[in-house]
Amino acid sequence: MADFDPSTPSIARIYDYLLGGKDNFAADREVAERLLAVAPLTAEVTLENRQFLARAVTWAADQGISQFIDQGCGMPTVPNTHQTARAVIPDARVAYVDNDPVVLSHLLALVAKGDPGVTVVDGDVREPDKILDAVAAGIDLTAPACLVMGFLLHFFPAEAARDLVAGYVAALAPGSYVVLSAGRADDEGAKAGFGAYSSGGTKAYNHSVADFASFFGPLELVPPGVVDSREWRPDWAEPVRLPPRDGQVIAGVARVA
Repeated sequence: MADFDPSTPSIARIYDYLLGGKDNFAADREVAERLLAVAPLTAEVTLENRQFLARAVTWAADQGISQFIDQGCGMPTVPNTHQTARAVIPDARVAYVDNDPVVLSHLLALVAKGDPGVTVVDGDVREPDKILDAVAAGIDLTAPACLVMGFLLHFFPAEAARDLVAGYVAALAPGSYVVLSAGRADDEGAKAGFGAYSSGGTKAYNHSVADFASFFGPLELVPPGVVDSREWRPDWAEPVRLPPRDGQVIAGVARVA
């Protein structure tokens, strides 16, 4: 487990603050507030990401997927991936992967304790082989699983993100699914948000929609493909025409053949 330093901003704790959580410190809040000052939509977009992930996990469970790997999962929130999946498949198994010490302590104490269906892995996303070895303690990688990488790939250059996803996909069984999402900004003011975030010590990349789509490689995209997360199988009773805006979550789900 990495050393804990509350004076160093953490991706997971900034995300927690943007979602209205309380498991964060002054350094995290400072970066988040700089970000919100130039990109005020950020908190709304962060919530939309959580909502997309819940819909995508529910959809995958509806396809019969009972195993989930939540990569770079962040601080436990409601609903967590295992809660969402188990609303469809009660015995669904989930492996949560992160390397933030606060995240790991919360997962171990509040989520995994007494639950053999939940595995917590302390690992760096950039080391697929090590993580997959650890995940195998709770997930059968010879059977279909769903890999979730939500709000994670905008912390990597496009080529590195493609290679990273490919490294994990190579270990997934046919019939598996991959869920990806990333923040995206269009106008100059919104793009300044990426600079504000990067000022906290972790560089964020504003990927084009085309680059994001390329992260899926040759995988078959599930309709409606790569879209604004609000348009990925929404729960609206009637179609809604979304007004254009400066920032959004781009998201998609693909199947491993």
